Amino acid sequence: FRFFSQFLFFESLTAFYASGILMKDFNIESCHRLAEMQEAFVDVSLGHRRYVMDAFSLVWLDKEDKMIESVRNLNKFEKVLWMVSVILVAGAFILSGNGAWLTLAASLVGVTALIFVAKGDVLGQILTIGFSILYALISFQFQYWGEMITYLGMTAPIALMSVVTWLKNPYDDKEVKVEHLKPGTWLVLSVATILVTILFYFVLDWFETPNLLFSTISIATSFLASSLMMLRSPWYAVAYGTNDVVLIILWVMATLSELRYLPMILCFVIFLVNDAYGFYSWKRRKKKQSGLV
Repeated sequence: FRFFSQFLFFESLTAFYASGILMKDFNIESCHRLAEMQEAFVDVSLGHRRYVMDAFSLVWLDKEDKMIESVRNLNKFEKVLWMVSVILVAGAFILSGNGAWLTLAASLVGVTALIFVAKGDVLGQILTIGFSILYALISFQFQYWGEMITYLGMTAPIALMSVVTWLKNPYDDKEVKVEHLKPGTWLVLSVATILVTILFYFVLDWFETPNLLFSTISIATSFLASSLMMLRSPWYAVAYGTNDVVLIILWVMATLSELRYLPMILCFVIFLVNDAYGFYSWKRRKKKQSGLV
C-alpha cells in the first residue's frame, strides 16, 4: 500500500506538471532532469524506482497523448478544484496520522475521477473503475458488505460499460455527447432501482451488514447514479450527490469506532462539492451542445 501511494502521488504530480509546463520536445536538458529525479529517490528500491520513473516519463509522451490532453483540457477552475481537493484529502490523511495508505489512494483516485467525469472526459470513467476496486477493499476491512458488493459488482462494471458508451457517443475530441432521457427510460430506471434495492436489502441483511438502512439507501443511489452516468445524463451528479450524503453518514459511524476512517468523511464531502460542480458543468454542456449558449 505504501508503494502504491508513492506511485499514485508521483503520477498525480506528473499530471500537474504536464498541465502547466510540459516541454515540447525531449532534449539533453530533459535527460539531466530525469537523472536528477532518479537520484532524488535513492531510498526507493530498484523495482519501485522503475515504476516511479515510468510515471515521470509520461510528461515526455507525444503531445497528442490522451492522458496529457485530458489534463490540458481542464479549465482554470477545474484545475484549482482538483488541486484543492487533493491537498485537503492529503492534509486530512497526514493530520489523522493513521497510516491508512489505501484510504489515501482511494480518495486521490476518486477526486481525480470526478474532475474528469464532470468534464465529460472518458478518462474519468477509467479512473472510476480504479476507485471502485480500492473503495471495495476499504469497505471489506470495515465489513460494509453493501459498499463492497455495490462498487465491485455494480459501479465498476457499469463504469466499464460507460467507457464503451462514451467512446461511441463523442460530441468532439474533448467531451462526450450529453443525452436527453425520455420518460420511458426514466420509468425503466425507476423500476430497476426499486428491484435492485429490495434484492440487496435481503442480501445485506443476510451478511449482517452494519448500518443496514443507510447501506441499502447507498445501493439505490449508487445504482441510479451509475446508470445515469452510463446513459450520459446530467442527473447522474444529483444521484451521486445524494449517495455522497449517505456515505458521509456511514463513514461518520465507522469513524466513531476507528479513527483511521476519518479521511473518508472528508473524501465524500469533497465528492459532494465535485458532484455539485459536475451537475452545473453537464447542464451547461447540454445547453452548449444544443446551441443555446
